[in-house]
Amino acid sequence: MTDSLIHDEAELRPPYDDRLTNEDLAPLREQRWGSYNFFAFWMSDVHSVGGYVTAGSLFALGLAAWQVLVALLIGITIVYWLCNLVARPSQATGTPYPVISRVAFGVLGANVPAIIRGLIAVAWYGIQTYLASASLVVVALKLWPGLAPYADVATHGFAGLSLLGWGAFLAMWVLQAAVFWNGMEAIRKFIDFCGPAVYVVMFLLAGYLVMEAGWGAIDLDLVDVTITGWASVPVMLTAIALVVSYFSGPMLNYGDFARYGRSFAAVKRGNFLGLPVNFLAFALLTVVTTAATMPVFGELITDPVETVARLDNTYAVVLGALTFMIATIGINIVANFVSPAFDFSNVAPQKISWRMGGMIAAVGSVLITPWNLYSSPEVIHYTLDTLGAFIGPLYGVLIADYYLVKKRQVVVDELYTMRPDGAYHYRKGYNPAAIVATAVGATVAMLVVFLGSADVAAFSWFIGAGLAFGGHLALSRKR
Repeated sequence: MTDSLIHDEAELRPPYDDRLTNEDLAPLREQRWGSYNFFAFWMSDVHSVGGYVTAGSLFALGLAAWQVLVALLIGITIVYWLCNLVARPSQATGTPYPVISRVAFGVLGANVPAIIRGLIAVAWYGIQTYLASASLVVVALKLWPGLAPYADVATHGFAGLSLLGWGAFLAMWVLQAAVFWNGMEAIRKFIDFCGPAVYVVMFLLAGYLVMEAGWGAIDLDLVDVTITGWASVPVMLTAIALVVSYFSGPMLNYGDFARYGRSFAAVKRGNFLGLPVNFLAFALLTVVTTAATMPVFGELITDPVETVARLDNTYAVVLGALTFMIATIGINIVANFVSPAFDFSNVAPQKISWRMGGMIAAVGSVLITPWNLYSSPEVIHYTLDTLGAFIGPLYGVLIADYYLVKKRQVVVDELYTMRPDGAYHYRKGYNPAAIVATAVGATVAMLVVFLGSADVAAFSWFIGAGLAFGGHLALSRKR
């Protein structure tokens, strides 16, 4: 089946309603991104301090290294398949995620997923800005050791962050805002550079550590293998679920970028190179680098910034830390700045521009003190589970509606009209089926996170997505 995009005849088409459109939300006139741009998008998304730490933490689950790599590959293949599903409607219509959500949720109801996704992006934006600022702190301390007292939160700290940490955090905040403010073309050029740059530094870092340690001294099993046989299956499934949860945010609003693709084939090709191929290579580099820290430094170090900081060469430390900092800025802009920019703009298009929407997210990211959301492996997993519980239902509703309810048919012009007889007006602009299905899926998923075991909570995204998918399909067919 092919996508059916229906436009009203020009002479009959009603003007787009101001409550639903502005220059940023309207369908694109030109779609120019090729496969490399999407490949670079995923490289920027994967090659970050957060991605390194998350991947490294999975190798410490008590599994053999090959089992973790299998779990990572399965998880990222699922992400690849799910991203292709969510990319198609936006690429076909040239519209961002909050606009294509109007098909399922209604022209006004789409503000529900937009606000939820926007608030989640605020949390992730703050977390990634904090991780990038940690690299800047490392550089500052290496160049000016006298600043060490100001890096101590106990003596010079506020709200859980040291004075030097605050300075680095605000510096990253301003730098990211400057890149974002120059528009999508500047962002495209920035991410085209970020992903490959980190690969160069990671290969150099891994090569240096392997030479120092000697290949025979490196054990790719980062901890003692304590889980074997059939007992390893549920742990591998948990690792797969955590991979999907980690990418659930950018996966949901991937349409914000897929809309720029010159063809769906270009999007899929870029996704394949950037996800299964690139992620497996990144995971291998991560485990080799992390494993080499044991013989070289005498302890296992899972944070690449800390690994770089242990090097004796000041120039190497500065280059490595700055590269990881730039990479984390790249993921932050593509995953957590662009998304709320469109989402918050969708709420009041004539009052909130794309740039203003992004700045709202940036301000909110400071207020939530994100360093407290990513302070330990337990907190990291709890954060991922909670975010997945809300993102999963939104994904389930969108996919069920577009592929099974609407059969991939979209009346593009109807996405921008408030007429009561409009195709996506439903009940006063809201589709009760989509909202009820989302609420049920999110509620059950959150109950699993709060009341269930940690192993079950890792599947919050799948639980929420599955319930919302089935619920929306049932309610829509009944209606």
